[in-house]
This record gives sequence, structure tokens and C-alpha cells, in this order.
Amino acid sequence: MAKTNEIEKVDTATFQPVEQIESLILTIRGKQVMLDRDLARLYGVETFRLNEQVKRNIERFPEDFMFKLSREEAESSRSQFAMLNDDSISSQNARTSSSSENLKSQFATSSGSPSTSQIAILNGRGHNIKHLPYAFTESGIAMLSGVLRSPQAVSMNIQIMRAFVAMRRFLASNAQVFQRLEVMERTQLSLLAHQESTDQKVEEIFRRLDDDNTKPTEGILFDGQIFDAYKFVTERIREAKRRIVLIDNYIDETVLAMLDKRGKDVTAKVYTKNISRQLSLDFDKHNAQYAPIEVEQFDRAHDRFLCIDDTVYLIGASIKDLGKKWFGFTKLDGWTTDELLSKM
Repeated sequence: MAKTNEIEKVDTATFQPVEQIESLILTIRGKQVMLDRDLARLYGVETFRLNEQVKRNIERFPEDFMFKLSREEAESSRSQFAMLNDDSISSQNARTSSSSENLKSQFATSSGSPSTSQIAILNGRGHNIKHLPYAFTESGIAMLSGVLRSPQAVSMNIQIMRAFVAMRRFLASNAQVFQRLEVMERTQLSLLAHQESTDQKVEEIFRRLDDDNTKPTEGILFDGQIFDAYKFVTERIREAKRRIVLIDNYIDETVLAMLDKRGKDVTAKVYTKNISRQLSLDFDKHNAQYAPIEVEQFDRAHDRFLCIDDTVYLIGASIKDLGKKWFGFTKLDGWTTDELLSKM
């Protein structure tokens, strides 16, 4: 008999590399999850034993940790699986350098509908769904390590957590690529409907790839992505046609250097919590040589805001520290620069 907090292993357990575990991560209800049957196989236990142990500790698994799939979700989930064989490993290793369709197939959308481009075959699985599976989010999988205490379960949980981190890094680093792919796909469909000539179609596709639809509207950058973060900010600064407004409590001379990348007719103003004697001197020396940047004290903001003309971005870290730690950014579609400044 197994102890209450332990479950027996089965002989089919095998250690899986991170690349193969990533292929089992699905997107359901807008969340990245893994199914109970795949977790059970990775942990080396029977599926019903895993679920039995979860039910004994059900208070540890709220709905944002674990939920039961509907029949439609269970059917759709099949199309998201990747094969656990040599072909899937090659596909995973080549995903950042392969064709556009391969990149597209790895993209985890925010909707509840799985991507049909992730179709694959599960060796040994039947065609009929007899029992609706449970889906575990990353938090739920982390909780499993507390109820499944076998050495393999603990070791495998580490690999699974690494797979989730690798997936997030991949999605974040390729966010702009996916946006460009979506623009190209929509453009191609639109052009086909109007029966334009081949030359006109190609020209229109590339024109739309360069318009505002391809600008990132939200995303996450991780620690170490210092150049990517710097590039994101400087690209926004270069886009300004009239003005730039920065609200940031922590400013140094590096921020002034970034703002100098704006166009010659673009004004710049900084609102910050404390204007020290040194910071005031930095502004004075800068303005004596370059296009002036205004600075004004403002201590009622906790977050950072970068305003490019009439577009407002919420930035999760000070501009001078971008790339040192994880941070997110998002475009605030419901606000304009004037509306934000009117609240001051």
C-alpha cells in the first residue's frame, strides 16, 4: 500500500529533456497548462493515482491551479500536442530559425481556442475520450511537488518548471515576429479577396508590415535582455513626431542620452520624484550642448509612463534599469498624453 502522501511508480517512467516537455505545454482558456495524463507519465505514475492524490489534497488546488476540461476542450487539446519522438526534438531545436509557419505554430495565443497549427499525433492514444482530463497550470504543477514526494516527481518538477520558463522566454523574445506574421497573414487574405495582381500583393504586404500595426503593444522582457529593452525604448523615442513625456522617479544621465535620439523638432520633458543637485547639474550641462530636455518634480506616480506624441505606454521598470530584471510594458489604448497630464 502506498502512503497517503506518496503514490506508486509504474515501469513506463522515463526522464524527459526540457525540449520534449515543452511540446506538452498547451494553451487552454488563455493559460499555459499540462494535462494530467502527460504529467502522470512524466512522474512515472498512473493517471488515476495522480488524480487520486490531488483529490486528497484538493484544498491546495483552486481553479487557477487546476481545472477539468470540457469535451470540446479535450477534443481540441489533441491538436496542440507535439510528438514525443526524435522529430519533435528536431522541431523544438529549430524553432527559432525555421520557417514562419513553424514559429507561428509555437505561438501561445491569449484566447481559449488552441492553435490548429499545433496538430500532432500521440503514440498509443485512442481516438475516443472516455474520461475528461484535468489541466494543471504552472502554479498547479509547482503544488504537485508538495503532494507527490517520490524522487522522480521532485526531479521531474524541476525539469517542467524549466520548460515553462523556456517557453515564456521564447514567446517574449519572438513577440514582434509573431505580430509581423499575423499582419502578413491578414494582409494576404485581404489581398486575395480583391484579386490584385501578384506584384501589387507583395508590395502591399511589405507596406503594411512597416505601418503602425506592427508596433508592439504589450510584452515582457526578462533579465539579461538589456539590448532588447534598450532597443524597444529607443525605437519608441525615434517614432515621436512632436513630443515625448517621461514620468519616472529614477533618472540619470543615461536617460538623457536615450532621449537625445528623438527627432530635431520633438520636445522632451521628464517628470521625476526628486531633482537632486547632481541631477539638476546633469540637465544643465546637457541642455548647454544638446536640444533641451525639461525636467519637473512630480512625486505622485508609482509606475513609469512613456508618452510618445499621443500614445501612452505603461512601463514596469525605470528606463535606466531596463533589462536588469523582468519587466512588462503595455500600450494604454484608453488614454492620451493630454489626458494623463491633466491629472497632474
